[in-house]
Amino acid sequence: MKKVGTENKWYKSWFMKEVYKMAAIFAAVLIVVIILLSIITRHNSEHEVPDFSGLSFEQASELADASDFKVEITDSVFLPKMARGSVFRQNPVAGSMVKKNRRILLTINSMTPKKVAMPSVTGFSLRQAKAELVARQLRVGKLIYVSDMATNNVLSQRLNGRYIAPGTLVETESEIDLELGISGDGERTYIPDVTGLPVTTARDLLIDNSLNIARIRYDESVKNYSDSISGFVISQSPEASENIQRQLGSYVEITITVDKTKLESLRNNKKN
Repeated sequence: MKKVGTENKWYKSWFMKEVYKMAAIFAAVLIVVIILLSIITRHNSEHEVPDFSGLSFEQASELADASDFKVEITDSVFLPKMARGSVFRQNPVAGSMVKKNRRILLTINSMTPKKVAMPSVTGFSLRQAKAELVARQLRVGKLIYVSDMATNNVLSQRLNGRYIAPGTLVETESEIDLELGISGDGERTYIPDVTGLPVTTARDLLIDNSLNIARIRYDESVKNYSDSISGFVISQSPEASENIQRQLGSYVEITITVDKTKLESLRNNKKN
C-alpha cells in the first residue's frame, strides 16, 4: 500500500516546475549580462598610467599610444628652469590605474616665455622689494650684503650677475638678486624652522629672515620637476635656533621630499 501524499509533494508540482524554469532563465540572462558588461567596461583590464613629465608632447603621444592611452594638452605654464614645450603636470598622475583609451590631461611648459617690465626696487626695504617683484611674477634670488648706513635697504638689482635697469623686459619667474645694505657687524638674524613647510613657503620665510638657500637637495621620492617645486622640506642645515645668531645673508641647506609618510613622521615627532 502506498502512503498518501508521496506522489504529490509540493516541490514537484507543475507550478514549482515553472518557477524552476523561470529561475534558470533569469540566472542565464544575468550571467550573460555580467559577461557583456565585463567586456564593454573592460573589467579588471586597468593599466598603469606612465610618467609623461619632462617629455615633449610628441614623445608623450608616442608613449600614450604604446600604452593604449590618449593625451591632450589642457593648460600651459611658464617655468624658466624647465625645457620649453615639455610636460609639467598630468592628470591622472603617473602610477594611477585606469582603463584603456583614457584621456590623460597634460599641462606643458610654454614654448614662448612671458615677459614683464623690470620694476625699480632700489631704495626699497627687502620686504617691499620682495612684494613688488612677486606682483610682477618675479622672484627674489640671492641676497648680497654690503656695508651701508641702512640695513636691508636695496642698493641695486641684478639679473645673472649684472645690473638690470628698470623697464627692461625679463622672463616671468626670473630670480632677481638684490644688493642690500648692512649697517654694522652687530646686525644678526636667527634661522627659523622651515621643516614640514612647502618649499615655496620655506624659501619665503628664509628670505624674510635675511637668509639665502645654499643648496636644495632632493630625496629619492622626488622624481621630476613638478615634485621639486611642490615638495616639502624634510630637513635643514643648520638647524633652527632661537639662541644662535647668524650673519645676514648666511646660507641654509634644505632637503625636499614628496613622501607623505616621512612628512607625517616629522610632524608627529614635532608634536612629541
